[in-house]
Amino acid sequence: MGRIFEVRKHTMFARWNRMAKQFAKIGKDITIAVKAGGTDPGGNPALRRVIQNARAVNMPKDKVEAAIKRAAGRDATNYSEIIYEGYAPHGVAVLVEAATDNPTRTVANVRNLFAKGGGNLGSNGSVSFLFRKMGVFRLDPAGIDQDDLELYLIDHGLEEMGEGSGEKGEPQLVVRCNFEDFGQMQAALEQRGLVPLSATHEYICVTPTELPEEQAREVMEMLDRMEQDEDVQNVYHTLA
Repeated sequence: MGRIFEVRKHTMFARWNRMAKQFAKIGKDITIAVKAGGTDPGGNPALRRVIQNARAVNMPKDKVEAAIKRAAGRDATNYSEIIYEGYAPHGVAVLVEAATDNPTRTVANVRNLFAKGGGNLGSNGSVSFLFRKMGVFRLDPAGIDQDDLELYLIDHGLEEMGEGSGEKGEPQLVVRCNFEDFGQMQAALEQRGLVPLSATHEYICVTPTELPEEQAREVMEMLDRMEQDEDVQNVYHTLA
């Protein structure tokens, strides 16, 4: 087991902007989870997972509780979850996950962001074959016997496990499974008494694109602007 492959992070915008964006994203995830499965985390695995991820980005407990209460209200916003596909400059494939109450506005914004960045919005299926949807669990490696855990998780859908890092460069243990095995993997970690730092899905690129630094910077700038759009939840790409 070695260092797991992770595509280059693009967190160029200011820290307070990033935090506000993370909280807004969690708020939408809470709304979607509550509308689908109710307000009780004990009986709503999706909500339980979102609350866990809220802790990972240091979202205050009172904000989480307020978001759950709003999501259960009659005036809660209805969000559509949409995936857009396209290419950044220099042939880098991009998947954009959005949660929006106005798909017409969102597709126009995403198309414009691709165009301004020197890329183009594609049709459904144009780049999705270059990614695998996987369940991803990030753990604090302190006190974990990684070889023992790896052997245990193989029977619960483990695809790959290795060393990774968080936004601040802190060491993490990254566990990946096919998305279909997400619930099984989550239960296996809980049985071991392990509480993930975060538990979510990610689209993992199959073949990364290597670029010179100057071209990579162009791509990163476009991806950064994409992530700042209010309707965009996640941006995945093939830039190595």
